[in-house]
Amino acid sequence: MESLDALKQLVAVPKDVVITTHRNPDGDAIGSSLALYHFLRKHGHTVHVLVPSEYPEFLAWMDGVDEIVVYDIDPERCKELIDRCDLFFALDYNGLDRIDKLGQLVDLTGKDSVMIDHHLYPEDFVDHLFSDTSYSSTCELLYDVLKGIGAHRDIDPLIAECLFVGILTDTGGFKYATSPRLFRTAADLVDLGVDDYQLQDRIFNSLSEKNLRLLGHCLANRMEILPEFRTGIITLTKEDYEYFDISRGDTEGIVNYLLKMPGIVMAAFIHEQPKITKLSLRSKREFSVQEIARKYFRGGGHKNASGGASYTSLGSTVRKFKSILPEFADKLKNA
Repeated sequence: MESLDALKQLVAVPKDVVITTHRNPDGDAIGSSLALYHFLRKHGHTVHVLVPSEYPEFLAWMDGVDEIVVYDIDPERCKELIDRCDLFFALDYNGLDRIDKLGQLVDLTGKDSVMIDHHLYPEDFVDHLFSDTSYSSTCELLYDVLKGIGAHRDIDPLIAECLFVGILTDTGGFKYATSPRLFRTAADLVDLGVDDYQLQDRIFNSLSEKNLRLLGHCLANRMEILPEFRTGIITLTKEDYEYFDISRGDTEGIVNYLLKMPGIVMAAFIHEQPKITKLSLRSKREFSVQEIARKYFRGGGHKNASGGASYTSLGSTVRKFKSILPEFADKLKNA
């Protein structure tokens, strides 16, 4: 990461600020965006958060979420806000293609720009880059960035809560990407006023009857186990999406159920969309799914959590995924 002095100077004087995060925003995307939103507003900045698509319903309770501008709903408003801003933030993504059509509006000429992110291979489109893949989440990294510019005293319970949401969701409730630093950060945030029990309850105990029936369908009818490759697959068809009236966020976390089996090292959730087939990959221990997503499915992410896409049918995508498993058989066996 570069020196924090430049960022400290940038936020010292009130500006017109736009914060952006990736399509299909998750808890880390929304948590980091709202934490920075509340922090900058405390210092007199005019701030707007823009996202390409709607946030999941389980985050609807968060303070400030109603102020988020969604490109899919109001692209003209997004263009207006980007055109007039002085300072542009890219949070929890590493390339403009991750914000889809919203990225086509971004012209940073004459604007200061900052990326804060924890994904691999950040693209060079901002003036100031704060990227570190050793962090569990952008929220954990943002906490250290704010401390680094001397703003620790400004992290109130509301900002701390937003940061904790991102940490909770990206670590799966402190199960993945953990470190001594992460737990020290979590302890700091609890000291600052976070009710960790309440947040765990809001995030992980928010399933509707529809969500539970969908999960049951996935496990009973759409799960396939490949023991020779220590891999599990769950698929969903377009018909499944229609039957269960699946909306954004309804499938969040389903892939992780496969990893509850002790013999499974890699989990794949492969689901059919109107124009593409998407993949969510998860793994245990030292086995990296990032390589598979990047090499074969035009995607990427983290060692233990990555995603990608295929422009072929669901069946064809599943066959392709299975066909590459022998290449990783030894690594899966020894993970």
